[in-house]
Amino acid sequence: MKLPARVMTIAGSAAGGSAGIQADLKTFQELDAYGMSVLTAIVSKHPQTKKNVHLQTIEAIEAQFATAIEQVGVEGVKIGMLFSEEIIESVSGLVKQADINYLVVDPVMVGKMNSKLLEDKAIHALKEKMIPMATIITPNVPEASLLLDGRRITSVGELKQAAVDLYNLGCQNVLVKGGRLDGPAIDVLFDGKNMTLFEAPRMETANTSGAGCTYSAAITAFLTKGFSVYESVKKAKSFVTRAIEYGFSYTDIVGPTYHAAERKYGEASKIKIYHVNQGEAK
Repeated sequence: MKLPARVMTIAGSAAGGSAGIQADLKTFQELDAYGMSVLTAIVSKHPQTKKNVHLQTIEAIEAQFATAIEQVGVEGVKIGMLFSEEIIESVSGLVKQADINYLVVDPVMVGKMNSKLLEDKAIHALKEKMIPMATIITPNVPEASLLLDGRRITSVGELKQAAVDLYNLGCQNVLVKGGRLDGPAIDVLFDGKNMTLFEAPRMETANTSGAGCTYSAAITAFLTKGFSVYESVKKAKSFVTRAIEYGFSYTDIVGPTYHAAERKYGEASKIKIYHVNQGEAK
């Protein structure tokens, strides 16, 4: 029996199950990867105090990481919500010391409902300590804008230029997700030389909670299973597109993507891929 690839998510918890470590673990399971988790924070609004982010201690984060490494070991790590400068410094140190083949950094800064998931003073630490270690980073448009000092990104051309400039932060690959722009959902992958655009039709649904988490978790799983960055993004784009297509909600609140959609209904058939000439970012 060939054992499944070992993947870990270091991220926040979404009690409703649609995003964060819950979405990551569902994705890992669907893609036949062995998932582990290190919880950095609980994101849940208290009905009286209205406090929304409840951080774990550094000791608790270190304990979770050490336990997973000792009991199982890990080949691929996905970084999600870290929130504070102190947590970023701690997690970057843990990752640096471990024997990890792939590191996917989803720079979680802005939630689906525009909630703040990273302290302003922590952005510099993310750029300096975590992103340079990444196999690939996967910011959405608001996150790419914040990483580029507030630059406006309103078109595919600006999305392409953002990918080029984010690459200069030191990571090996950049995937800028354009789902928040108008028109089809276009994502730009750049590896320092080659640029590829992945396009899917825009789904008429509000139930997209956890789509970004799911996308980056799928990339992590595919990388750890031995696929190239390009193939991992391609497969993950299909996975998340299907999940969004069959998103649902139990209430009048924005609901989750459906992680079992590709298994039940097959791969997304309408993904278009465009290879851009080297150096083009217009």
